[in-house]
Amino acid sequence: MAKDLDIIVLFDIYGDMLTQKQQDFIGYYYNDDLSLAEIAENEGITRQGVRDAIKRAEAQLFAFEEHLGLRDRLEKTRRGLEEISELTKLIDEVNRRTILSREINDATARISALTQIISE
Repeated sequence: MAKDLDIIVLFDIYGDMLTQKQQDFIGYYYNDDLSLAEIAENEGITRQGVRDAIKRAEAQLFAFEEHLGLRDRLEKTRRGLEEISELTKLIDEVNRRTILSREINDATARISALTQIISE
């Protein structure tokens, strides 16, 4: 079972939709970097039981994303904010080289501040 960045991202987004036990197992395996054997020993179940529970939880995380698409929307939003930020810098640079409009300067400063807030 390869430790997969997709699972970590999906767990951050949809983890609360899993059962507490699934959350625990995914957290132990992906976040705490425990092996299946270590989790099994700590939980008093078989290694295969842990593996099956993690596989079911992973499948649910992918199903949530397939139905809701939040990871994809977040990625599109992030890319859009990066582009807005770059275009704002360009507008600001052109403004400083040419007309020196206070209104444009104020607007680009506000846009930059808003993209920073939204990005957090």
